[in-house]
Amino acid sequence: MGVVRFTAAVSIGLAALTPNLVRSEEQSPLAVYTREGDSISAPLEGRIGEGNRGKAIVLDRTTGNCLICHKAPVPSEPFQGELGPDLTGIGARLTAGQIRLRLVDLSLLDPATLMPPYYRVDHLVRVADKFEGRPILDAQQIEDVVAWLAILKDANPDGELSR
Repeated sequence: MGVVRFTAAVSIGLAALTPNLVRSEEQSPLAVYTREGDSISAPLEGRIGEGNRGKAIVLDRTTGNCLICHKAPVPSEPFQGELGPDLTGIGARLTAGQIRLRLVDLSLLDPATLMPPYYRVDHLVRVADKFEGRPILDAQQIEDVVAWLAILKDANPDGELSR
């Protein structure tokens, strides 16, 4: 499969061609990324994720709201979803790059997905005012969630960060 460069911005401009270029406020707040098959190998903006923050984002029902559709290996967390895949052991099933693409925009792999794109601002409908022109999660938050999900290699109760 070939390498495809994506930008999640509506207007690409010169900034999309140079990922290290500082973007002005008029340009998209989103980093350019390279999709390789079913993954985005490189961390967004070169950021390093922190698993404890990622776990907090997944469990936070106002930030990521992941548990509305997914079950996480945190039995103490009530009312977990069943629409999306169970996140238990996801790090054994998918690479960090595959997890990253699914968070950024699963519709790149499955146009019929119910999962919202967490790092896209264009071609969306019924967007809440607070998200108009900005992604649900920023690049650091995406990398934090990737860091936590990638360490979930088995049915580790409470999704602790022990490896």
